[in-house]
Amino acid sequence: MRSRAGLRGPGAEDGFTLVELLLVIVIMGIITVPLSDVVIGYLKNSDTTTARLIESHDAQIASAYWAQDVASVGTRSATNVPKQSVETNVAYNAGLYACGGAGTPTAIVRLAWDDFSMDPATNVVTATVVRVAYVVELVAGATELHRLRCQGSAAVVSDVTLAHVLDPSTPPVLTCATPTTCTTAVVPVTLSLTLTLKDPLNQDAAYVVPLTGQRRQSPS
Repeated sequence: MRSRAGLRGPGAEDGFTLVELLLVIVIMGIITVPLSDVVIGYLKNSDTTTARLIESHDAQIASAYWAQDVASVGTRSATNVPKQSVETNVAYNAGLYACGGAGTPTAIVRLAWDDFSMDPATNVVTATVVRVAYVVELVAGATELHRLRCQGSAAVVSDVTLAHVLDPSTPPVLTCATPTTCTTAVVPVTLSLTLTLKDPLNQDAAYVVPLTGQRRQSPS
């Protein structure tokens, strides 16, 4: 008599035995564990890379604006005497160069310079004082660095976000050189603003960025 196994046709669907099923489960487990580690590691590295790119972009934008503003800084009296042109930790309506309105945060640093223009009809040259305030704002839970520009008055004519991912635990720090005191009539030749950037997705250390600018005008 022929066995039942010999009677199976090519289309028989007897399924798996319990031993075969257990063997498949064990093999899948062996494969899945290291594969999961690879996927998790990739996602983590991808998040960190994206965070670093965001931080780097903020650093580039902030550095460009800071260098441009410091190069211009410097106001003078009607008799061409240098005036104090840098202010630190001032409210929007305080100091020599008010900039902003109610609700504007205290400026970490405020820079001022003379912007000259000539009336082509009369050839009369007039000077308008430009004020730029660097302030830290909390926007949708993120700590941002903003650059407020005021032209001739305290009214803000532009608001540019320079950094979207400031580390909330480390505020920006201003340092000056020659002289070392920032708020004097003789404006320092070099001004530096150190930012600490930290994207929430970045698992590594914060990105410390020193922004350095040098005055174009003579300090005397």
